[in-house]
Amino acid sequence: MNKLEPNMILSASGWRKVFAVSGDEKDTTCDIGIDNTCISVLSALVFANYVKKRTSKKAPTIVVGMDTRPTGPQITNAMVRLLLKEKVVVRYLGVTAAPEIMAFSKLFDGFIYVSASHNPVGHNGIKFGLNDGGVLNAQENALLVDAFKEKCADENVLKNVSRLISVRNETELDWVYTESMSSKKEALDMYRNFSRNVISSISNVPLQDSFFDLLKEQIRKNPIGIVCDFNGSARTLSIDSAFFKENNINFYPFNDVPGKIVHEIIPEPENLVHCAQKMEELQKSGTKDALLGYMPDCDGDRGNIVYWDSKSQSAQILKAQEVFSLSVLAELAFSHWLNSSEENYKPAVAVNCPTSMRIDEIAAVFGAKVFRGEVGEANVVNTARLARKQGYTVRILGEGSNGGTITYPSSVRDPINTIFAFVKLLNIRDSIDMSGNTKKGLYHIWCDLSGQSDNYKEDFTLSDVIETLPVYTTTGVSESRAILKISTMDHSKLKANFQKVFENSFKNGADGLLQKYGISSYKCVLTNGTTEKVDAKDFSESGKGGLKIQLFEDSEKPAAFIWMRGSGTESVFRIMCDVKGNNPEKEKELLAWETKMLLEADKM
Repeated sequence: MNKLEPNMILSASGWRKVFAVSGDEKDTTCDIGIDNTCISVLSALVFANYVKKRTSKKAPTIVVGMDTRPTGPQITNAMVRLLLKEKVVVRYLGVTAAPEIMAFSKLFDGFIYVSASHNPVGHNGIKFGLNDGGVLNAQENALLVDAFKEKCADENVLKNVSRLISVRNETELDWVYTESMSSKKEALDMYRNFSRNVISSISNVPLQDSFFDLLKEQIRKNPIGIVCDFNGSARTLSIDSAFFKENNINFYPFNDVPGKIVHEIIPEPENLVHCAQKMEELQKSGTKDALLGYMPDCDGDRGNIVYWDSKSQSAQILKAQEVFSLSVLAELAFSHWLNSSEENYKPAVAVNCPTSMRIDEIAAVFGAKVFRGEVGEANVVNTARLARKQGYTVRILGEGSNGGTITYPSSVRDPINTIFAFVKLLNIRDSIDMSGNTKKGLYHIWCDLSGQSDNYKEDFTLSDVIETLPVYTTTGVSESRAILKISTMDHSKLKANFQKVFENSFKNGADGLLQKYGISSYKCVLTNGTTEKVDAKDFSESGKGGLKIQLFEDSEKPAAFIWMRGSGTESVFRIMCDVKGNNPEKEKELLAWETKMLLEADKM
């Protein structure tokens, strides 16, 4: 019997591959085949062993759930059988959103979540976590990867699968599934209560109630409705509808049949057009409160935004970096509104390396420090944790490159929190306190601190807020020109070669680009995990991490950067460019320069 070849990306953000038995990433079959069944079993086995060792429990409790991909039931069934065989207590949620299962898992010893996030429907994957509300970090994941590879190398592994998943009796398995409805209800209640804590930044329930009463009263005065293209995702069975209605927000969902994925999954502009179209239809039919919209990915931990533009009277799609920028503005203003009078208040933001420099400008307005880590949700979450240990208040963190917003104390992206960042920005307005003094609202605070007081008006809309943002031109993460096929598997070698090509090109003026845009110097910035190294001299030190070249135009602050990193969840090499100002030509030419140099380095 041959050993198992999983052909799987084993990133801390999720283990992923095409699980459809055909190997076709667009196949909607539910069949996974014997090899993928074995992968499911071994994944659950190494995690069960890990949790037992971490907790010193012979029978730890592990929560299991999945998104709405068709291969999910067969994967989770194999895993549940294995866990029961290993005497693990299983709390099975069935279809559940990623933020929901991660909130619920805080009560237990760990979770296994079956999802491939935004990847095409034939893909699936596995996320592991303990009870801190997030996925395992890179170091913890590496331990699982080593154990998994060791088991896959066993020449008898496929033969042993049936033994590994033969539960002691089928009644035990039936009981897990029977109890899933009760577990799901508990998870929804837990997630709803946790979301209130995250949105309000208040853990005391009576004070929470007062905050939401204030917010609901403002929403009564300024009605707002939310349009949602569920696209058959896990959020169809989560708290969204009830939670919005609870807070006086009208909700207009569509494509809301669980598992009926009607178009591509990734929530980027090319797929947000359906939400924009629905918003246009609602507005034309007289539903004038349809002002915000979102589309989650399949696991429901990410959702980018559509808004009604009061200037053009049309639905507009926000780019990922714009979504994150507005979320950061809103949450830093909210944190200032809550905490600015505290003597030891030190605000900060944690982001990934390719997040646009517009975040630095927004953070500077609020006196907030920006911490940068490598791409990957776990890296950003741990970067924020390290900042908190230094005494910083990190209210918001995330990956601007994909628009994913993580709001403390959550440790995972969540479109509910993104939407409520916008809701707070639009509805926490100027008010009179008990002493008769005016307490300025969030947008008013932003305008004053950013030197744009003249732009503030009482009847502002989101369109007005957007006009006050720092202007940058940034490559979209899902654009075809942001993805390269690179043959060099050793990324340290590739980056060493790139350094030679780059330094030679820069020395010779980059075919006139440097003179054209007044670029006079550069700095290399490397990110690995939670570590950022500025002004690095050896590009190859970044290994599989992020490499960014900041470009300066006779100023202390960079005017642009180019960035690169091999994906941890897909077999591609990602690149991007960020340019200060509205200058698409400059962004296009700098990205083309980076592409040319990388392809040359790949041939060396």
